[in-house]
Amino acid sequence: MEKEFIDNIQPLIERKDADRLKAILEDLHPADIAELCNTLDVDEARFIYSLLDNETAADVLIEMDEDVRREYLDLLPSETIAKEFIDYMDTDDAVDIIQEMDEDKQEEVLAHIGDIGQASDIVDLLQYDENTAGGLMGTEMVVVNENMSMPECLQEMRKQAEDMDEIYNVYVVDNDGRLKGVFPLKKMITNPSVSKVKYVMDENLFSTKVDTPIDDVVQLIEKYDLVAVPVIDSIGRLQGQITVDDVIDELRDQQEHDYQMASGITGDVETADSVWRQMSARIPWLLIGMLGGIANSLLLGRFENTFATYAGLLLFIPMIGGTGGNVGTQSSALVVQGLANGSLNTFNIWKQVFKESLVALMNAIALSGIVLTYNIFRFGIDAPVTWAVPVSMFILVVVGTLWGTLLPLLFEKIHIDPAIATGPFVQITNDLLGIAIYIAVIMLINGIGV
Repeated sequence: MEKEFIDNIQPLIERKDADRLKAILEDLHPADIAELCNTLDVDEARFIYSLLDNETAADVLIEMDEDVRREYLDLLPSETIAKEFIDYMDTDDAVDIIQEMDEDKQEEVLAHIGDIGQASDIVDLLQYDENTAGGLMGTEMVVVNENMSMPECLQEMRKQAEDMDEIYNVYVVDNDGRLKGVFPLKKMITNPSVSKVKYVMDENLFSTKVDTPIDDVVQLIEKYDLVAVPVIDSIGRLQGQITVDDVIDELRDQQEHDYQMASGITGDVETADSVWRQMSARIPWLLIGMLGGIANSLLLGRFENTFATYAGLLLFIPMIGGTGGNVGTQSSALVVQGLANGSLNTFNIWKQVFKESLVALMNAIALSGIVLTYNIFRFGIDAPVTWAVPVSMFILVVVGTLWGTLLPLLFEKIHIDPAIATGPFVQITNDLLGIAIYIAVIMLINGIGV
């Protein structure tokens, strides 16, 4: 949102000019109003909310930054949250809001929801793990029975559609609620005289189960360009649907999480978070990095006499450490990306490892060749440093690349987020590995004692 716009609207908020503010807010999308509220303090945001109708206020609340929203909701009584916000939300959005509250407030809000059916749906959805399809789905959808006639189907669709903002698909179920297919709206126009829905429904549709991990749902929708996917239970009964807008939000959250993990930040942190929260999210990997540095210093100190005798070897320690971290990060980033988008699976893992090995060999030859050429001109062909550095570089690039490739696969196998492998972890371990290889090569090739 333009700073100029915020500067112009701020005086109106300070003067409580409700009429002019209402006229301005009517022309704004809920996402823009949410962005405006994110820049205001809590009292100013409450005043903005008081000018909105309930449906718009509910949409704005969903779009707000999580921390700002939590701070705002903490000031409101449970009855207000239920009747002025939750009552006007789809169930999946309502669940997202309620999950941010503590258990006591969750119960209070649920007790004040006006629509018992909606409250029941929300309670059911809260039972699912938030990282599964059941935790992401909504229950608002149009459902018809396979034995309905065309007139009955049309009447039922009209009845259900009255309370919905968007209709993505019309799902067909049997008498037991099992998903049988999807009703193509085109058939209603081209075949209005067909006796029953089951004769024109499309039985070829993609679905997912309630306990399917969200990552798999995202891949399904992305792979087949779906706008919505139905969610079924273990015996095939239709439970809800996940729409593309939910998936986009999930993708954004995953990207933010992976980027922070790769940067050495644990937990979801925003720029608006407190200094303490930001510090606590960053310090773990900084401490681990410091410990890695201490380990490096101890290792190098063990060969202090060697480096004192051949001072030229010291010049290449930063390069050795940096190269190890870089090659590891590059290879691990590709693997993590492949695991995330589904292009890497159990059938082609070793193909990827083989490919990374070839890439590592080519890079190792190129880099070590450049360093060898430089050292010959700089130190001469007989100097210990001339051969120790390029040989170390060759081994490190190969080993570091394979380590960066296999590490995220190992994390995935033991159910640890592979994104960790693209961040400080692989850099720290490869830095230690690089120094160890460097010292070993110095001793073996040049016959240098301790």
